[in-house]
Amino acid sequence: MELANVTLEILGFLFVIGVLAGFLDTLAGGGGLLSIPALMISGMPPLLALGTNKLQASVGIGAATLLLFRKKKFSWSEVKAGVLIAFIGSLIGAIIVQSINAEVLSFVIPVVLGFIALYFIISPGVKNNTKASTSKRSYQNIVVSIIGCYDGMFGPGAGSFYVLTGVALKRLDLIRSAIQAKPLNFASNVASMVVFISFGQVAWLIGLLMMSGQVIGASIGAHYLVKANPKVIRLLIVSMSCAMLLRYSYSMGWFS
Repeated sequence: MELANVTLEILGFLFVIGVLAGFLDTLAGGGGLLSIPALMISGMPPLLALGTNKLQASVGIGAATLLLFRKKKFSWSEVKAGVLIAFIGSLIGAIIVQSINAEVLSFVIPVVLGFIALYFIISPGVKNNTKASTSKRSYQNIVVSIIGCYDGMFGPGAGSFYVLTGVALKRLDLIRSAIQAKPLNFASNVASMVVFISFGQVAWLIGLLMMSGQVIGASIGAHYLVKANPKVIRLLIVSMSCAMLLRYSYSMGWFS
């Protein structure tokens, strides 16, 4: 992406998206549903958009994770095994996506994001379980590794998947699961970011700009984590992501 083609309007737009994505990611996950279409609308090729998104998302979710850790909302001992598995799964997914043709990704990414947005619309509310339906080891080795791999390849919704599976498959209430999902999501974001950087698929100027927005949004979101209305957050994510996906589809000439 040529920096000469990046206007102040585009930079301002991406900064605002970074703030919104950081805020939404911290509360419910799904910030990538906003940032990836925004980057592609701005003219980035698919792999560069994915890599740049990982750069700014890693710092945003990292800020939220650090804040929750400093507030003693979770301990390292209870998440360290899952963090390692999420990291390894994401490394594998990020390496796989590098070999996919750019033209294929231009079609696949909006389709994947569309399905994730649809999931946000139709998925039922999560209820607390009184009994875990799978062992801790099985959850980490299978579920966390699969979500980590998906996060390495694409990412949007991964934070929500960590939260939902924590409630559905472990003995966690919704808020506890949301808190413990943050270090897992951070690990899979960092692993993917390392791979994309090693392949040169990061636009640093734009990534750093959105990163600053992510930190602001994530910091605000972390303070509102226990007060958030999941239905309102879900509606915001879906509405905004669908609007940008439609805009991207139109710019690609799919409706002409």
